[in-house]
This record gives sequence, C-alpha cells and structure tokens, in this order.
Amino acid sequence: MLNLFVAIYLLVSIGIGLYAARRVHSSKDYVVAGRSLPLYITTATVFATWFGSETVLGTSSTFINEGMGGIVADPFGASLCLILVGVFFAGKLYRMNLLTIGDFFKQKYGRGVELATSAAIMLSYLGWVAAQLSALGLVFNVLSQGAISLQQGVVLGAAIVVLYTVYGGMWSVALTDFIQMIVIVVGMLYVGYIVTGEVQGGAAAVIEHAANAGKFNFWPDASLAGILAFVGALVTLGLGSIPQQDVFQRVMSAKDEKTAVHSAVLGGVLYFLFAFIPIFLAYSAFLIDSQMVDKLLQSDSQLVLPTLILEHTPLLAQIMFFGALLSAIMSTASGTLLAPSTIFAENVLKPWMGHISDRNFLHIIRTVVLVFGVCVTLFALNSDSSIFEMVENAYKVTLVAAFVPLAAGVYWSRANTQGAVVSIVFGVVVWLTLEIIAPEGICPPQLAGLAAAMIGMLVGSLTPRFIRSPE
Repeated sequence: MLNLFVAIYLLVSIGIGLYAARRVHSSKDYVVAGRSLPLYITTATVFATWFGSETVLGTSSTFINEGMGGIVADPFGASLCLILVGVFFAGKLYRMNLLTIGDFFKQKYGRGVELATSAAIMLSYLGWVAAQLSALGLVFNVLSQGAISLQQGVVLGAAIVVLYTVYGGMWSVALTDFIQMIVIVVGMLYVGYIVTGEVQGGAAAVIEHAANAGKFNFWPDASLAGILAFVGALVTLGLGSIPQQDVFQRVMSAKDEKTAVHSAVLGGVLYFLFAFIPIFLAYSAFLIDSQMVDKLLQSDSQLVLPTLILEHTPLLAQIMFFGALLSAIMSTASGTLLAPSTIFAENVLKPWMGHISDRNFLHIIRTVVLVFGVCVTLFALNSDSSIFEMVENAYKVTLVAAFVPLAAGVYWSRANTQGAVVSIVFGVVVWLTLEIIAPEGICPPQLAGLAAAMIGMLVGSLTPRFIRSPE
C-alpha cells in the first residue's frame, strides 16, 4: 500500500512538471521562469534549494554521530547563505537583469573570468546533484525492501527528475517546488507529532537525552585548529554556495526586486527552522528502538530515520514521511540539475555559436540538461562518499574560485579583471596544494584558499595592470 501511494505521488509530480512546461516559450522562461514568480512560490523554491537529501538523511545522521558540532555547515551555513544572498546580493543582481550568475562575471571581468568561474560552478554540481540521486536510490531501496538495488534506484530517480526538468526548466522546478514544500511542511509536522507520541516523556525526553550525550556542544574547543575547522565548515556552504546558479536562478525568478530580496531571507529562515525536524526525528530513535540504532550505526546511519518510520509509525505517517522525503529530494535535484546545464549552455557554448535564434538555444539547453543528467547519474553510481560529504565538498571549489570575485565585483569599485584572475589562481592553487599535502592540517584547505583568494583580489586590483578589464 505504501509503495502504491509513493508511485501515485511520483506520477503526480511528473504530471505537474510536464504541465508547467506549457509556460515555457523562451530561454528566459526556461531558466528563470520569465522573472514572474510571486513571493509565495519564490520562497518555496528558495526553501527547496537546501531542503533535500542532505537535510533529511545526511544532516540527521551526522547529528547522531557527531552532534551539533558536526552540522555547522548544514543547516547553519546553508541558512546563512540564503539570508546573506537576500540581504547583500539579491537586489543588486536582480537590477542587472542577468540570465545566469556567469553573466555577471562576463559583464564585470570579461570572457576569461566568465569561463573560469563557470567551470568552477559546473564542477561543484557533480557532487551536489549526485547526492540527491544517491538519496533517491536509497529511498527506493528501502521502500522496496531491497527488491530495487541502490544502483537501480539511482537510475530510476534520475529518469524521473530529468524527464520533467528537461521539458519544463525553471517553471517545472518552481511549480513542483511549491507543491512539494506544502507536502514537506505538512508531512514533517505530522510525522513529528506521531514520533513524539511514541517517546515516553515526549520531546523533552529526546532533548534531555541528546543534551546528556553531549550532542548540543556546538562551539569548537579553544585551540587554533578547532576554531579554524569550525570557521571552515561554516563558510564552505555559508559563502561558497552564494555564487551558485541554483541559488541565483531561484531568487532571480521573482517578479520584482523586493520579492527577490524577501524570498531569499524568508527561505533561509524557514529552512533553518524545518531542518531540525528530521534531526529530532532521527535522534528520537535512540529512545524508541536503541537496538535498531546501534545496528545501523555499524552499517549506514543514514538509514536510521527511514527505518524508524517504517517500523514504528502507522501507514499514514509513512506515506507522509516518504512523500515529504521524495519531495525534498526531487525539488532540490531538479533545480541543481538545471543550474549547471544553463551555465554551460549560456556561458560556455552560446558565445561560440554566433547568431542563434532563441528557439534553437532553448533546444540546446534542454539537450545539455539531458547530457548532464546522464553524467551525474554515472558519478552517483561510482561515488563512495556519504550524502553529507558530497554536499559539503561540492562548495569548496566555488568558495575559493568564485565568491571573492563576486563579492568584490558587487561591492568594491576598484575590483578589476586582473584582480579576479589573480584571486582565482591564488585561491585554487593554495586550496588544491593543501588538499594534496595537508588535508587534515591545522587550517582547512578551503579556508586557506579563501584567504589566498582575498589577497589575490587585493594584489591584482591594486598593482599596475597587465590584464585589461572589459570596457
């Protein structure tokens, strides 16, 4: 019965996505939904940026293993990203009327920097989208009780997401996100109510147990290594995900500048609040079925929450939970599949094609979405990383290669092409060098890379120019 309801839900989601494709008449419709979305839909799409597999499965399992200190990157850094985008970037970028975040680098710094930052952004999405597809494979495997293997589940999930994203683009992402956000909110609140009732002593007992186990220790120890590790984890998502196309296109789909700003901040706040529901649910398993938790901690802690729901809640709660889980994963996967594809089509392919009609360009974007979907599916099938690790690692490259040129380009009048080039080179070289020779050193490689990128921007912009900026 549960699988039947899940199948129906998946078919409805596909139907909504394909229905939304009827609104796509141009590349602008496909990439940013014609910049016409109202506040409630834009907020839903921004919320869905992060509420995916890493939140429900990855972050909750990381909390079980490492406590609050292990989830600094997500949800704390992830929420910080969306709020910072709303406060400092959404309004300024919206007024520029850009199609992709790569267009900003092109206007500000020229073709070379556009290509370099676009490459960094596209590379970061391999792990990000792969994490969502891996989660879909995990869910289908659990629901089928092993009849569908993890690999088969990944392929099935990829086929569903690619289908409606190829046809509907951002319109499909937006409308499915709105419906899926409703399912997520209602489903998680209902399941939270059911699970709380299963615990003797209710929510207070769960919180007390976690506190006694030291799971609320958030701040790092006073050592330099501890502080730098904490800051590195926070800024990886908090800053590294700001120059990302999926965040950009969701915010830029708003009908006006005010809506863009407010939706980013609201989406960030809502995400932070709801991210703790799956954390609470997963930790409740210690008080409901400690033997099950101990067993899964030896194999895959990401299975604690779905196993708890399957074995200790009624059918309606199972339907609500897996509906919410699939909603979260698919809404994130569709947006993050579309993002690198549009970057590649707009900022890498299009300049080489000369004059091309918008209709033909739209066909090209759809083809790129399909090809990228195949590539990330193969990546997901061959990755051994956990969902949380794939997501956290995805943003290191954009942190060191794209954040500083973006922030300096928006807020520092003396930032120029030479500064951006030196910033990218310094940031990437320092980061990769430390990843190779000292990945577990005192300073996290990505944090050192960020510092080097800042120095590079200052040095390159303030010294005599050898690289010209665009007129």
